[in-house]
Amino acid sequence: MTRTVAIWVDADACPRVIRDILFRAAIRVGVPLNLVANHALPIPNSPLIRNVQVAQGFDVADNLIAERVGENDLVVTSDIPLAAEVIEKGAQVISSRGERYTRNNIRQRLNMRDFMETMRSSMEVGGGPPALGQRDRQAFANALDSYLARYAKTKDQGSAE
Repeated sequence: MTRTVAIWVDADACPRVIRDILFRAAIRVGVPLNLVANHALPIPNSPLIRNVQVAQGFDVADNLIAERVGENDLVVTSDIPLAAEVIEKGAQVISSRGERYTRNNIRQRLNMRDFMETMRSSMEVGGGPPALGQRDRQAFANALDSYLARYAKTKDQGSAE
């Protein structure tokens, strides 16, 4: 018997508009959606969608996701270290801007993150990423649809066996 894949969301930093896209997609396709955050989030009334509330603290949500994620699950996060950890477990990762993190690009993303962190701490660079725009939302929706199309094929193949 094949394990059903799930979507895990690092929800503390996930924009509401992205959560709304995920809600609609989870219900449409029938995939379990887990929003992990250190506070309660408003979620639709669906047996597929869970708000997993964790204690306050550094990386508590990340640690729970990394512990529970399975092979081929999707993780939605912009946290590069979390992305690297779950990729090692065979999960797929996309950011809320629709960027796919893979075994081929995660090391480069970690290096860039570390470089930017050094620059920020030395006050050479300030601020964070720009606000989420329409292009970002569309890129996210496209990346999610691509994952869900692969999930549907896997699900169909699993039920045909």
